[in-house]
Amino acid sequence: MIDAWSITDGYHDVQGEWHPTPDHVRAALRAAMRAEGDEPPPPAPMWFVGAGEAHPLQGRCDLALEDGTVLTSLTGLPPDLPLGYHELRPLDGGSDTRLVVTPRRCPLPERQWGWVTQLYALRSHSSWGMGDLGDLAALSSWSRSLGAGTMMISPLHANPPVPPQQPSPYFATSRIWRNVLHLRIADIPGASALGHVLGPLDRAGRDLNHSERIDRDAVLALKIEALEHLFTRFLETGHGRAAFDAWRSRQDSSLRPFATYCALAERLGQNYKEWPEEYRSPASHAVAAFADAEDRRIELHEWCQWHLANQLERAGASGVALISDIAVGFDPCGADGWVFQDLVAEGCRVGAPPDLFSVDGQDWGLPPFVPWRLRAARYEPFVATIRSALLGCGGIRLDHVMGLFRLYWVSPEGNARDGGAYVRYPAGDLLDLIALEAHRAGAFVVGEDLGTVEDEVRDKLADRNVLSYRLLWFSEGDVGELPRQALAAVTTHDLPTIAGVWGGSDQAARIGLGLAPPGEDDPIRPRLLELAEPLADGTRIDDVVVRTYERLGASPCLVLLGTLEDAVAMPERPNFPGTIDEWPNWRIPLPVTLDALAAHPLVQQVAATLAHGAAHPPPERAGDHAEDEPE
Repeated sequence: MIDAWSITDGYHDVQGEWHPTPDHVRAALRAAMRAEGDEPPPPAPMWFVGAGEAHPLQGRCDLALEDGTVLTSLTGLPPDLPLGYHELRPLDGGSDTRLVVTPRRCPLPERQWGWVTQLYALRSHSSWGMGDLGDLAALSSWSRSLGAGTMMISPLHANPPVPPQQPSPYFATSRIWRNVLHLRIADIPGASALGHVLGPLDRAGRDLNHSERIDRDAVLALKIEALEHLFTRFLETGHGRAAFDAWRSRQDSSLRPFATYCALAERLGQNYKEWPEEYRSPASHAVAAFADAEDRRIELHEWCQWHLANQLERAGASGVALISDIAVGFDPCGADGWVFQDLVAEGCRVGAPPDLFSVDGQDWGLPPFVPWRLRAARYEPFVATIRSALLGCGGIRLDHVMGLFRLYWVSPEGNARDGGAYVRYPAGDLLDLIALEAHRAGAFVVGEDLGTVEDEVRDKLADRNVLSYRLLWFSEGDVGELPRQALAAVTTHDLPTIAGVWGGSDQAARIGLGLAPPGEDDPIRPRLLELAEPLADGTRIDDVVVRTYERLGASPCLVLLGTLEDAVAMPERPNFPGTIDEWPNWRIPLPVTLDALAAHPLVQQVAATLAHGAAHPPPERAGDHAEDEPE
């Protein structure tokens, strides 16, 4: 049961025990929502209609289609309406209704294989200390030559343009806009004409490739200086001005506020909640005055986003279909937190209740959208996030996809153990919007459904053609029993690599970090031994990696992905959850450069193994055929 504010009465944990929502937690969550009265105010009317459906209307209406066409004096919705966002206008003077015509289901991919890459870790001879969109284009093109069809990349979400840089791509200042650290400076028009200025910066940037760890602050300093020179030249020459202005006019309405936040952050710091009071609201007179005075600096940040979009689209067109990763939330003190502060629950954080792996629960520090406030905004921040992630991509991965249905909110003064509750979200509406945006982009959708998932959630996602996310580390028994409608991989960024498990270094690191008691066995090692059969302890790591990916290729899943960390037998994992400074999370580069990948023998073996598996799927089982999307 849920109350009028979508707060649930409680939840069952993994052992089936019921945990009721305490009254004081419910009161704290309502206060954070700024709830008044017995129920939320009625939101702006929205109506979700499936493609091909005809419906009667209660009265005559005009229908303004998204393309500007107006259908007059309708008494019913015709079945041939185009997909999109339309406005239904009653002729009797009632409120307009946002009409969303959706295909209901997402497109499905053909069976294919590809890589998972942490883009920041992918250094090349042209990189400035970390992987960029030029590197992504090169990797995409080369992967296509091997027969790959797709590639999943770490989130490209934006960081503030000031130090210190947040290393985690899952704790971004904005999920709608992108990280300037991924720009390839040499590919920006005008760079060749500024060789005398950019040359020293280029040499300094390439020198960062020799660092043992990725230094984002150093990368940022060099790239911001280079971008300032290039932007000055852009203003002086006017080359590309018409294209930039046309692009800017087509963007989401949050572009200008995001760029304004970036300029304010350069002046006042990253945390908008620590700014002088007059700047804490995007709608304030002080912010408007600042925007007028600093128009050129704000335009610089918009111009950077234009080039990020251009380079991402080129990377997406250079070979395989990219799969963009969408984090579950954003920094509450950053750009999206500032722009959408009226839509989030003040002081609440998204997390997870206690379970067998985390006895104190988890607090991710991310602010949740208030369900009824998000709908009142016609879901525009959500749509903008999905649409942004689909740019140049053939797929998206939704981190913690269960959040479309419910999120565990930690109350402002509480903790994850006993100070939180689940809040329900309008999953039907959100899935309709995802299906519409995915259909327009011709992209498939993957839902990260690891961990504790309500029974009906996977069924509802499957009905919408959202691929499940299956890892061999957590699968049991025969990989042939995995579902067809899924993306399969061996591991993920938060889990150990094959080399780390086989050699024991990952378990040793867990013990050294205090995440496992001394003498505790690695819980994943038995699964690897099972997957690697008939190989025995002591087998060289290359053979273990290939054997494990042979098993992955034997699964019926539509998408098969190999991590580059496995393909170069890298023992370190990208991230150790539960650590901050104890492990170099998100700062470990691949030990093999992009330029050397093509000649790496294990990479070639893994690619050939996955290609063979993708081309030879196991026989389809009865009842395992996913329904095609409706026309």
